[in-house]
Amino acid sequence: MTRNAEIAERGTQVLVGNYAPQPVALVRGEGSWLFDADGNKFLDLMGGIATATLGHANPKLTAALADQAAKLWHVSNLYTTEPQIRLAEQITANSFAEAVYFCNSGAEANEAALKLARRHHYDRKQAGEQETEEDRTEIIAFEGAFHGRTLFTVSATGTPAYWEGFGPMVPGIHHAAWGDLDAVRKLLSNRTAAIIVEPIQGEGGIRLAPAGFLQGLRDLADENGCLLIFDEVQVGMGRTGPLFAYQQEGVTPDVMTLAKALGGGIPIGAMCTTRPLSKALIPGTHASTFGGNPLACAVAATIFDELLSGGVLDHAKAMGERLGEGLNAIAEEAGTERVLEPRGRGLLRGLAMAAAPGPIIDACRERGVLVISAGGNVLRLAPPLTISADEIDHGLRVLRDVILEVAQ
Repeated sequence: MTRNAEIAERGTQVLVGNYAPQPVALVRGEGSWLFDADGNKFLDLMGGIATATLGHANPKLTAALADQAAKLWHVSNLYTTEPQIRLAEQITANSFAEAVYFCNSGAEANEAALKLARRHHYDRKQAGEQETEEDRTEIIAFEGAFHGRTLFTVSATGTPAYWEGFGPMVPGIHHAAWGDLDAVRKLLSNRTAAIIVEPIQGEGGIRLAPAGFLQGLRDLADENGCLLIFDEVQVGMGRTGPLFAYQQEGVTPDVMTLAKALGGGIPIGAMCTTRPLSKALIPGTHASTFGGNPLACAVAATIFDELLSGGVLDHAKAMGERLGEGLNAIAEEAGTERVLEPRGRGLLRGLAMAAAPGPIIDACRERGVLVISAGGNVLRLAPPLTISADEIDHGLRVLRDVILEVAQ
């Protein structure tokens, strides 16, 4: 039995079987490369699902983690810690946000955003500031969206398969067709608390928002008086080009959520909003024991430094264009009988396939390249922002060969 197989077998004995991991046990990473227990080497084009911002075992992140670990690990939010304040200062200095709530994941960040929206309107009604008598508790989300696995966020997730067996879902959540402003308009009412949207649907299949859609949502939210929440868990932190995707669109939300790439692999999430809106969450309304942990914040702050002053954003933009051009070429050569269309922006890319992509994912892995799926039939690529041109070209060559051979 191989070492990979041995570790996998041990896992079946002790882990809940809610995952279906690929048959490799990864033990080490270096830059854009991963190594399994049998010594095999893989080019990482999935980046821990758009999370390994600066690659694996990045020396600066390793040093930041070790330095903070030697000082302070955890004290809870009953006390103030400098790494948390430093990270919040970086976020607010480089975005529309004026206040940040830290947690441990994207689901928790979105949970906080949705609770903030409801509580904000509740407070306005209690203070007599609301124009209508109705309770503003309803949420508008979108078909194909993914916002997390807590009961509130999975209710907002627009994929019914994720709801099966967990009902009843949180009431008051409605789903509009992706990109359809008229559908949103029909769902809006005096009971609407917020619209939540991903600037690019990641899990839903790397689907870009149609031109004018996000601005249209901003206009509808302003007309209605509800909040506009941008879920940037998968697209934020330089993934699509600028530091945050909303900056690329020129549309400013009321609330933005972050996670994944924020910590480069260390669990951390953030809900970012304006100072007036933040006042809805007073002491006792919402909390997280580990949120803003000094270890996670020290690593995330170092990532910010690298993105803003280390040239990573410019490099990532260039690599995103290179990857996009390569995928366009593959799609054209493969034809629509294999590849329906290339999708994505920056270093969040995909190929919508004519058939399920599982065999292609397996064949790429066997040739030393890791890719994953999204939205059922989409090959998803979200490599580290530090990936090199040579590494992208190598990955594209393998992907091309596999598609032409396997996707018949």
